[in-house]
Parts: sequence; C-alpha cells; structure tokens
Amino acid sequence: MKLSPIVIFLLLVQSMSAQIQDKVDFLHAQVWIEPEPVENRIHGTVTYRFEVIKDVDSVYLDAVNMDFSKVFIDGKKMDYVYDGKKITIKTDLKKGGQHDLSLAYVAKPKQTVYFLGWDDAVQNNEQVWTQGQGKYTSHWLPSFDDMTEKVEFDLKITLEQAYTVIANGKMIKKEPLPNSNGYTWQFDMEKPMSSYLVGFAIGNYNKKTFESSSAIPIELYYEPTDVEKVEPTYRYTEAIFDFLETEIGVPYPWQDYKQVPVQDFLYAGMENTTCTIFSNQYVVDSIAFVDKNYVNINAHELAHQWFGNLVTETSSEHHWLHEGFATFYAYLAEKDIFGEDYFYWRLLETAKALERFSGDDNGEALRNPNAGSLTFYEKGAWALVMLKDRIGEEAFKKGIQNYLETYAFKNVTIPNFMDEMEKASNMALADFETIWLENTHFPYDEVVSFLKKKNTSIKTYFELKDRIGEEPEQVESVLKRAWKKLKSTQLKENLVLDYGSKLSSEFLSSILDSEDVKVKQAVVLSQAKIPAELRLQMESLLRDDSYTTIEAALYRLWSDFPQNRSRYLNETDNITGFPNKNIRLLWLTLALVTPEYNPDFKASYFDELSGYTSSEHHFETRLLAFEYLKNIGGFTDTTLKNLVEACSHHVWHFKKSAREILNGFLQSEGNTARIRGLYPLLSQEEKQYLEKTLGE
Repeated sequence: MKLSPIVIFLLLVQSMSAQIQDKVDFLHAQVWIEPEPVENRIHGTVTYRFEVIKDVDSVYLDAVNMDFSKVFIDGKKMDYVYDGKKITIKTDLKKGGQHDLSLAYVAKPKQTVYFLGWDDAVQNNEQVWTQGQGKYTSHWLPSFDDMTEKVEFDLKITLEQAYTVIANGKMIKKEPLPNSNGYTWQFDMEKPMSSYLVGFAIGNYNKKTFESSSAIPIELYYEPTDVEKVEPTYRYTEAIFDFLETEIGVPYPWQDYKQVPVQDFLYAGMENTTCTIFSNQYVVDSIAFVDKNYVNINAHELAHQWFGNLVTETSSEHHWLHEGFATFYAYLAEKDIFGEDYFYWRLLETAKALERFSGDDNGEALRNPNAGSLTFYEKGAWALVMLKDRIGEEAFKKGIQNYLETYAFKNVTIPNFMDEMEKASNMALADFETIWLENTHFPYDEVVSFLKKKNTSIKTYFELKDRIGEEPEQVESVLKRAWKKLKSTQLKENLVLDYGSKLSSEFLSSILDSEDVKVKQAVVLSQAKIPAELRLQMESLLRDDSYTTIEAALYRLWSDFPQNRSRYLNETDNITGFPNKNIRLLWLTLALVTPEYNPDFKASYFDELSGYTSSEHHFETRLLAFEYLKNIGGFTDTTLKNLVEACSHHVWHFKKSAREILNGFLQSEGNTARIRGLYPLLSQEEKQYLEKTLGE
C-alpha cells in the first residue's frame, strides 16, 4: 500500500515531535479569546514568540477539537497538519532567530472549560471557569501538554455579558464593548509558567481587596448573595500569606493574587498562577467554619505558587515536589493559626490513614508516578516533616530557599531537590530517600515515636490506650482518673470517639456540661443509641454551634425518642447547615416519613426535596437529595431525568455515584420501563449512556 506524502509527513512528525520541540523555546503568548457560553464555544487567537535553538523543519502545538482559520509564521500563511489533537506546521527555520506563530481558531471544549448556568432559568448564576491540571489547557488554547515548556501568557478576554472576568496576572485594562453590556479585559503576566496553570473564571462577583505585608495586591471574590460569608470564608487569608512568605524565605514570585469560588468545581481548589479557583462549598458562615473551612485549602493553593508554579516538576514521577510541599506548608500555616496541638493531631490523623492504606499492601512509593492522592499529599507532607526533623530547621530553610532560587521559573526533579538539601545540611540523605521516597511501606512506628516526643497530649493518648488495652473492662475508671488533668481538646475528642460507647451516662453527662463544641460533638457521634438520661442534654445540641453536631443530634433524637419527633422537627426547621444543605435535606426527609408531622405540607416538602436534584444546585446537594429519595422510594420522572443527567456530569465522583444509584434503581422490576419512558426528554449523550447501560 502506498501512502500519500501528507500521511508520510504526519507519521514522521508524530514519531519525531519530542526531539523537534526541543529545538525551539516558546517565550511569550499573546492570547485573545471570546467565550460564547450559550454555545459552549470559544473563539480565539494566539501569537507565540519563539526562539530557534537548533535548525528545525517544523513546530507543533497541542490543540484538541479545534477549527483553525489562520496559521501564520512571521505574517506568512503556513501549511499545517492537524489530527484533532495536535497542529504541526512545516517550516525551515535556522538557529538563533526569533519568530511569531499566530493562530486563529474556534474551540468547543469537552473538558477543561466549563459553562454553568447558561441553560437554566436561574438569574445571575452563570459561570465559565477552567481547570487545566489533569485536563489540559490545549482543549481551549493551542498550547503544550508538557510542563517543561514555560511561557509568559498574557490574556485578553472579550465577553458580551456584563459579568466579572478574572484571569492570570494583573488586570491592566477594561474596555467597554460598543454594542453590548460587556467588556474586553486585559491581563498581564511578567514571568513564564507551564500551560496547565493558565486559567480564568467568569461570573457574577464582587471582591474584597487588600495588600500583604510585602505590598502584594490580594483580591478575594464572592457572589453578591454571599456578602455575609466573606469574613469566615477568607478568615486568616492575610495571616496565611504573610506567614508563607516568611516561612518559605522567598518572596511571593508573582504580581498579585486572586481567589475565586465557583460552582461544581472538580476539586477543592486549583492553583492557577496568581488566580486560585476553588469550590464554593467552602464559602461558609461562622458556624460552618467550625467543621468545614477554607483555611487548609487556602494555604495549600497559595503554597503552590512557589511549589508547582515557580518551580515545576518535569514529570509526574516528581509530583511530590508539588503536592507534598503544598500540603506540608498548609499544615505549617494551620500550626501558626491554630497551635501546635492542632498541628500534631492533624499529623496523627493522616498517619493513621496512611497506616491503614499501607497495611493492606496498598502502600505506594512517593516516586511512583501513578501513586494516589493520599501518597502524594499526606505521605509527601510527612516526608518533609521528617526531613526537617532530620537535618534541623536552619538547614531545612536554607535548602528550601536555595532550591527555589536556583530553579525559579524552571523545571525540577527530586534529585535536584535532594541535592540542595544535602548541600545545605552537609549530610548524606540516601537512607532518607530509601525510607521515604522509594519504599512503599509507611513507617508508622517511627512517626508515632516522633509525635510522642513532640507532643505531650499525643504521648498521653497512647499511654491511656495502652493502659486501657491492659484493662479493657476499666475504660471508664482509667479515663475518669485522668480526665481533669487533660488540657488538650484534641486529646479529649479522640478519647471520646474511641471509647464513648463504653462510658456511663453519668460520665458523658459531665462531658456534655463542661466541654467545648468538638468534644460534645464526639459524644453525639460515638453513641449508637442515646441513653434516656442524656436526652435533655442532647436536645440542647439542636441549637449547637456546629452543623455536624446538629445533624447528628437531630437524627439520633428523632430515631431514639419517636414521641418527640414533631418537637425536634419544629426546633430545627429553617436550619440549612453547610453549603450542601445537609441539615435541610435531612429535615425534609424526616418530615416526610413522620406521618403525624404537618400532613398538609407533605407535598411541598417532597417538591422541595425533589427540587434539590436539579442541575441548578451543587452536585453535593444533588447527591444527598438523590440518596434520601432513594431511601424513601421517592423517585419521580423528573428526579429520574435529573439522575440520568447526573450520570454524564463533569465531576467524576458525582457521576460515578449517580450511576451507582441508577444501576440500583434498575434492579427493581418495572423500573427499566420507567427509564425507557424518559427517552424523549433526554439529550443524545444521555440516551447513549442509557442504551449502553441497558444493553440496547
């Protein structure tokens, strides 16, 4: 079979692209995009300035599912080959020169850019936002699916709608459009970064602004309806920023810093350079702050501005240099805010999780490019805790500073980092690398010994556990003798969680009378059934300063004291709970299955609960609503349609859960016919998924 010249060229390009791309260095990108949210489409132009390092006969960019209307080099129209994933331009260029590659394109991204709220009837909930890491910016911008290509990206974004646009870099110009309410927003970066860190967010936002101690402008965005939640959501932001600059020892490396909450984000947060995007489930009030706050995520994503953005791994084998470091510095920031006791108990919690994981022969090496989040984040943080302890704080800080300054705006490997730490400490660290970076086993005994030495409350915890282990029938007497001497809230909380089910009502009553919110919460969570003697104290927790405690107390009281159900429901009506509406959804479900409670309002309760399954609500809220409706047999055609839609959602763990619920529903006789009856109401993608699921 004879191949055409163009096919031969394409095959040659695909086989040689890695070597060819090493011959050019992309320096600067001028990007201009115009999102069309209703059509889920982006019109764009980009001009790359690049330098030829060696003679080259072609250059390429990663570009997924795009149509190109213009491809020019230095103003000259070029021939190109495009396979749907990569555009390759054939051109003979000599070493030493700089050139401009310009492209005009239309992208219809299936991932990486997400258009939310543009097809529903809810006012002012429209958003567009990006997620480049793991999804690839090349779905909306011809760029580089390779972290080693660092470019200074300057973005210009035109939007016809009157929403706020936030992107990488300093906003230097905002020009009104002549025939609409929108603007063109122009942003400037001064330093290079990897393509996966390019990002933007669009929505209905206000902002709070201030400067760090080092005069870095900081912008905290929020939706106008969340104005009362701004302080608890962003609590300690200024302290975190100033702490990290001091602790890391290298000034914040970018012009400004912005944080933007968005709907249905794929992760907790993403550290786009100068522009962190995070889940709006962390936009909380002061009560929610007790159990679920943004502090750790806030510090984690900010730490990435140094570890990941300033210095960037060459490949996923070195992912510890991103996630382990960001996790470690976030824990240090929490230590600075909440104290040493909080810090060490947090480390013990992660050590227990890693021990369970490692003990099931699932342990992973930190240098394994396919390791999971628990390894990269938590084992990675532990490796740095132990490295710092091994070489001392002074050498550790010196090594970190030298590492960041040596490799600023470059790519790094684990050997690069370890070399800097050995030089700073004047120590050989091969044994450390073996234990912490190469072994799959988590050294639990070693870290527990470390924690006992560092924290007296953890030492006491293990001493009490050993004593109880010797006299298991004496749990209460052991704890009673020690209790008044215990000062640590974390210690008391963990002891109650471990042994609360074995303690007398009298002892638990004294704890409920005298302890703080987290210890009282532990009492509720530790009880499979509430003793009658504790009923009154448990009822007082329906007005507690913790949504987790209120939710647990409501369910347990409703279950254990059925004669009081209506009173409990009356007391907790109008409490929403966390952003996922945990208490409201539980309340609606309990109200529906309590026959004597407000029978005239059952229909409205059911409609409200069912309504929370629709796509205008956050996926966490939807999942809870689906679960409750499943448990009470309450699926209607509308909620089933919403469930089928959820089976194609962009958040994979929500999609997975929705599919599991649907598959369970299909097991019952007659339900397959109900699902088939929905076909006329479904999109083509939803029909295809159902056909595959039903084997049609």
